[in-house]
Amino acid sequence: MDLREELPDDREAVRDVHLRAFGDHGLVVADLVDDLRDTITPGSGLSLVAELDGRIVGHVMFTRSLLDAPRRLVDVQVLSPLGVLPEQHKHGVGSALVRHGVRTLAERAVPLVFLEGDPRYYSRFGFTPGDALGFRKPSLRIPDDAFQVLRLPEHEPWMTGTLVYAEPFWRHDAVGLRDPGA
Repeated sequence: MDLREELPDDREAVRDVHLRAFGDHGLVVADLVDDLRDTITPGSGLSLVAELDGRIVGHVMFTRSLLDAPRRLVDVQVLSPLGVLPEQHKHGVGSALVRHGVRTLAERAVPLVFLEGDPRYYSRFGFTPGDALGFRKPSLRIPDDAFQVLRLPEHEPWMTGTLVYAEPFWRHDAVGLRDPGA
């Protein structure tokens, strides 16, 4: 399996990964990826693909958001989304993408990476519940245990506060869980 940065010609294959990986929610995720892609600039954000036998089987995005810390706003990254073709689940594709992305962000001096996700999965990479470390989630719809953070070497103790998601997450209503009965 090869891991590399996403190229312009990968757009449709990446979209297909998310459509298939997220089922009923796939269209929202695929559209979110299309908009988040436009926010990535050299050195700010990261879009990685996993390629197996010439076919894209996984994708992860890390995009810039802000931490509203007491001293000042801090540029941080949000891992979202991570998608793997269903037939490639449990083959290490997602883990390889996350590890590669986190290493790259650490080399770029990013202090923090946030995500919403399953703590049983993401704890293996060092992610921990954000509230226990002084971070506040950007929406009450995010379950407490799903709001997670990874502190990288550039993190300093004063860097606590509220995560402020980039605008595309709000535009696509891709923050937290909606109550379908409400």
